[in-house]
Amino acid sequence: MKQWYVIQVYAGYEELVKADMLKRIEEQGLEDSFGQILIPSAKMKQFFDASDALQDQQLFPGYMLVEMTSEPEAMRLVEVTPRVTRFLGGKNPVPLSQSEINRVLGQMRGDVALSTEKHNFEVDKEVEIVDGAFSGFVGIINAIDTENEKLTVMVSIFGRMTPVELGFSQVKR
Repeated sequence: MKQWYVIQVYAGYEELVKADMLKRIEEQGLEDSFGQILIPSAKMKQFFDASDALQDQQLFPGYMLVEMTSEPEAMRLVEVTPRVTRFLGGKNPVPLSQSEINRVLGQMRGDVALSTEKHNFEVDKEVEIVDGAFSGFVGIINAIDTENEKLTVMVSIFGRMTPVELGFSQVKR
């Protein structure tokens, strides 16, 4: 069964590595062991570019996705391809889960990832900050912005209650 693996390559050589890998697969007759080889990229408008042209920009420079079986011949072909540094995961690479590959393919199509998780935050409830500059602090929720998944939390800094804006993922109840 073919699964998706991430390989690290020299940044800037992704297209060359892909072409070389496709050539090697054909030469060694391993077409059945490989599926798609992707260089994750998306059409993006450059911020300081005056034109409205969309340019292809890589999402993960220096990384490629390879759909393949985990048989030794296929793994060896990838590892010995020039400018391939390694499989992500080292000697025993772990394939991407279907949700991870769906997220990357969605980014390539230009989909916006929306969280479908229901939050369970309430104003005036205590939360622990688990990420960011205030990690380890405890605060009281002052306001909830569900659309942007942000909380305003009142934190005691030097004895004064100070509002701090945090993402939903930065706190736990």
